[in-house]
Amino acid sequence: MSSALPKHIHSTGDLPKVAWAKGTYVYDVNGKQYIDGSGGPAVYCIGHSNEEVNAAITSQLDRIAHGYRYNFSSDALEELTDIIRQRCGGTLNNMVYVTGGSEAVESCLKLALQYHAARGEMSRRRFIARERSWHGNTLGALSVSGFLERKRAFEGSLLDVSRLSPANAYRPVPGADAETVGEACAKELEDEILRIGAENVCAFIFEPVVGAAGGCVPAPKGYARRVREICDKHGVIMISDEVMCGSGRTGSWRALEEDGVEPDIMSIAKGLAAGYLPLGAAIYNDKVADAIHGTHGAPMTGHTFTAHTACCAAGVAVQKIVARDKLVERVKAKAPQFRAMLAEATKDIEAVGDIRGRGYFQALELVADRKTRRPFEAEKKLFMKIRQQAFDNGLICYPVGGNVDGINGDVVILAPPYNATDAELAEIVEKTAASVRQVLKAEGAA
Repeated sequence: MSSALPKHIHSTGDLPKVAWAKGTYVYDVNGKQYIDGSGGPAVYCIGHSNEEVNAAITSQLDRIAHGYRYNFSSDALEELTDIIRQRCGGTLNNMVYVTGGSEAVESCLKLALQYHAARGEMSRRRFIARERSWHGNTLGALSVSGFLERKRAFEGSLLDVSRLSPANAYRPVPGADAETVGEACAKELEDEILRIGAENVCAFIFEPVVGAAGGCVPAPKGYARRVREICDKHGVIMISDEVMCGSGRTGSWRALEEDGVEPDIMSIAKGLAAGYLPLGAAIYNDKVADAIHGTHGAPMTGHTFTAHTACCAAGVAVQKIVARDKLVERVKAKAPQFRAMLAEATKDIEAVGDIRGRGYFQALELVADRKTRRPFEAEKKLFMKIRQQAFDNGLICYPVGGNVDGINGDVVILAPPYNATDAELAEIVEKTAASVRQVLKAEGAA
């Protein structure tokens, strides 16, 4: 029986069957080669089939695959915890390990609720999030997400969450521009806290660089600092969702490092173990830990496969390579070159309205009219057609629709491996530009 999802979810054609991969290239069973320009969904940050990582996993499996977290600690768990503490810095010293981004976000929400419960503030149950955000597929994570297409089937069973405007310099809220949008969106947060009553607000969750739902939208200048100040002022927990943009993807290990801000709680996943085995974590600071541990003894969240030993071993191996080969530093240094290559390759494409992102997390936004920034009609499904055309051209990229209002809008995300060569970056850029041109020409929009 085929396990493929319906065609409309992933592509405009049948899915090929994967056979093997090495480095930045993936091969299907027919021998066709694809360059992985998006690391799948921004996961495979050191490429595929790394022999060191595979050896570390095999070595762990030879000893024990999984020592249940609530019976045993392990070398892999303790070593990974030390690595994450060092990479986070500050007071982000505590973590709950899970097997993916949705679980990580779900755990962040539960930690925030438990923090307030531990302090006797049981009225603080309300979450605040933003439109055009994506936080995961579990019901809690889906509740705080602002991704209309992925939520519609589950409405009626989701948490009641306050929703704010996206913080997007290219598409600022009414009355603001690229320079003032950060302050305007931060004010919107404080206004909502006051409207609800601070005593009822648990946490505000946001992506420092919005991934799939917005297309690599970085926090506007000053926004994160103001959010931090507002959360502190009103006793609200600040949750940074770095599942997609964290673990080095944007040129700093924590995406919020560039904004000079430390959250109370943070989710990570994709790049942590780079897809070699499923792994994520909810990281929380000492303030949250002191309250929870002091009252309840431990977090009241966890799963059978929490801190799965072989998964932690994979994370250790990946993070050792990232540190040893200075791959985060490489991303930061080479990001301007990557961005410039993308701009040069698409400069004659009138439909490219914006190129944005941080590090090796960049996106093209396509528009029907550059001056008004009007998106193409959703019915055209340009993003789906670009995904398929790129695939036909031997490129894996990550096009997404609905970035403007949940229905309209087309973006193409690129998230190459941190260790991609200059030649591989050039191939990714060239095939992206060619694929976009081919689809626009076919649609009569070139």
